[in-house]
Amino acid sequence: MSDDLTLTRTFAAPPALVYAMWTTPEHFAHWFGTDAVHIPLDSVQLDARVGGRWTAQMHLPDGHRIDWSGEYTEVDPPARLAFTMNDDPTRPAGLPVVVTFREVPGGTEMTLVQARGGFSDEQLAATRAGYSAFFDVMEQRLAELTR
Repeated sequence: MSDDLTLTRTFAAPPALVYAMWTTPEHFAHWFGTDAVHIPLDSVQLDARVGGRWTAQMHLPDGHRIDWSGEYTEVDPPARLAFTMNDDPTRPAGLPVVVTFREVPGGTEMTLVQARGGFSDEQLAATRAGYSAFFDVMEQRLAELTR
């Protein structure tokens, strides 16, 4: 097993729109976390520039809240977005994540690579399943926007 988590998904939408899913608060709040959780739009801050910060609050069905945060390390629209991701504000930086967007016939191939960090195999599998569910919702959102 690779040290990194890698997921690739092809969407029937142009690269600029798929990229915007990651950098526009209204889009991000819609798909991040799936329909099972609530991301208040006013909790989403996406300062998509190198050195800019991002934050989002994820309200879980059981009443818990996750405070996501990170910093953008590379911003190259609509081809590449790199940032750190952390769900514990008491820890530094967080795991590096790189998302690339490549135009393919009929849409965009998006590849996400996240450093494994200290995740166990079980945690890595849960993270993979979580991202897959997120991207299912992103796919639905993109379909609505491209009709």
